[in-house]
Amino acid sequence: MSQSLNSFADLLRSARKSAVHLEMRDAYSVDNEDEGFRAWKSGQRLDPADRASWWRPWLDLVREVTANGVSVKRARIVSEPVSEYIRYEYSFTFTNVAGGEEVRWLPRRGASDLLLPGNDFWVFDGRLVQFNIFDGNGRWVQTDQSDDPAVTRLCAAAFDAVWERAVPHEVYSIGE
Repeated sequence: MSQSLNSFADLLRSARKSAVHLEMRDAYSVDNEDEGFRAWKSGQRLDPADRASWWRPWLDLVREVTANGVSVKRARIVSEPVSEYIRYEYSFTFTNVAGGEEVRWLPRRGASDLLLPGNDFWVFDGRLVQFNIFDGNGRWVQTDQSDDPAVTRLCAAAFDAVWERAVPHEVYSIGE
């Protein structure tokens, strides 16, 4: 079961005000199927001056959506010290920011008293939630969606609580 970028792009393009994303895993698909992670582990880093080499087509999509006035925010809850995979994500998050996303990081110990859904999610305009379901190895399995007002309120409130406590990417340090 997979959702193509095209169908997700349509969903993101349908947002009129906001699209917020909460990530709560310390690793995603860290086995041999992630080319970018393997390249990073061998020393390859993105060049801030070489925008053409950045994560496409995602950044083009974010730039398009934010140019239409949609606020795109990403919050990451991470264990500290951070995992190797989070170091990898951190290394290219400047591209998300350059693409128009606002990104914040919350050390997991700062989320202990927050009520959070069991899966990563997106909330679109406070009207629709898309849960991203991963297996135990961090591989994406499927998405589940809900437009139930109680579920969307729960997820929006969880995101807001994390966002309020989280540290902006420009300030957060992974302690390298």
